[in-house]
Amino acid sequence: MNDQPTYEQLRGRLNELLAPCLAQDWPNMPAAWAEGVYVYDRDGKRYLDFLAGFGACNAGHNHPRIVAAAREQMQHMVHAPAGVMAHEPMLRLAHELGSVVPGGADMFFFGNSGSESIDGALKMARYVTGRSDLIAFLGSFHGRMLGGTAVTASKVSYRRGHGPHLPGVHFARFPYPYRSLAPSVDACVDEVLGDLDRLFEYVVAPEDVAAMLVEPVQGEGGYIFPPRRWLQSLRDICDTHGILLIFDEVQSGFGRTGEWFAADLYDIEPDVVCLAKGIANGFRLGAFGARREIMSRWGAASHGTTYGGNPMACAAALATLDVIREEGLLENAQEQGEYAIEQLRDLKAESSIVGDVRGEGLMIAVEFVKPGTERSPNPEAVRRILDRSLEEGLLMYPCGHWTQTIRLIPPLSITRAQLEEGLDIFRRAVLVDS
Repeated sequence: MNDQPTYEQLRGRLNELLAPCLAQDWPNMPAAWAEGVYVYDRDGKRYLDFLAGFGACNAGHNHPRIVAAAREQMQHMVHAPAGVMAHEPMLRLAHELGSVVPGGADMFFFGNSGSESIDGALKMARYVTGRSDLIAFLGSFHGRMLGGTAVTASKVSYRRGHGPHLPGVHFARFPYPYRSLAPSVDACVDEVLGDLDRLFEYVVAPEDVAAMLVEPVQGEGGYIFPPRRWLQSLRDICDTHGILLIFDEVQSGFGRTGEWFAADLYDIEPDVVCLAKGIANGFRLGAFGARREIMSRWGAASHGTTYGGNPMACAAALATLDVIREEGLLENAQEQGEYAIEQLRDLKAESSIVGDVRGEGLMIAVEFVKPGTERSPNPEAVRRILDRSLEEGLLMYPCGHWTQTIRLIPPLSITRAQLEEGLDIFRRAVLVDS
């Protein structure tokens, strides 16, 4: 006799079976399968996925070449603890990443997630510099583990109740030209750079700082693209004081901005780069890399992993790199992204609640404001627009400090027709509120 509960019964017990931080998220749709740019629910309804698994499935869901590579590896070896077993997919992936990761990174550590990448990079920075302190930026998101939480400042809800946090972490402002009170972009940059001057004058000596950790494009904080001069100034400050510059490219990497990495948009070379999400198109893998002269000083037994560098995930990552190159996904992200931003700026001209449209490639954000105000955030409109869009078959997700922004991050393989279909659904949902 089969007394197992049905899916409907299990979903009805969502709040009993899962922690509130999972069960009370949105929309908890009854997803059954996915392919390309689409996700299907258990009734067969099709949704355009403009979230792409939080930017993990850059090549599209269940890409056949990537799935085949992982399946083939599964026939040979499912698990191989790194350090005990030196399997070929991990070594080959480290070799291949060296050709695309910025900053001359040619030595890598593999983990399972972006959070692990951040924590490992921070440990390494302290170890190799012999310094204790870290500088991060307001609006940042660097993961949910204890180390990542300590350097995250996009919302206080991510930090509340988890203290005391990692000591020696200091925050400065990140340039946000749309919401700056400064009279110009240059003045905005000067203003936030002043935070670092004050930190070094009043709070922490620069020779005690191991690393600056920054997202070259803030993700959870609202898809904020900083002026290049600010990032170049960070590079110059780090060079002056012997501080490691760590780029968190977990969400912006592997073609999301139309370049391999956001660092390539700015032509800035970091010392350390943290990777995850799009690295293996949905398979569980994280990594961080640095130049050999830096990482080789991180001694044996100073860090480790059981599941990091999983053979199947590494095989999937190698196939992902091939797909991005051979199927022209960087070029498609640039082309479709330019079209999407043009259409969204036309929508801004029609709508009193669209405050800002920004993006590069297919890393795009629309920020919403309350009409008749001085850019007052409008999270209520965001929720209504997300709900309406979902009803019409378009999945998106918010971001921003006040949850006032909607991110549009479809797979980089999206076609013009698919993009137009999604933008049309989004436009109708926005204009109802306008």
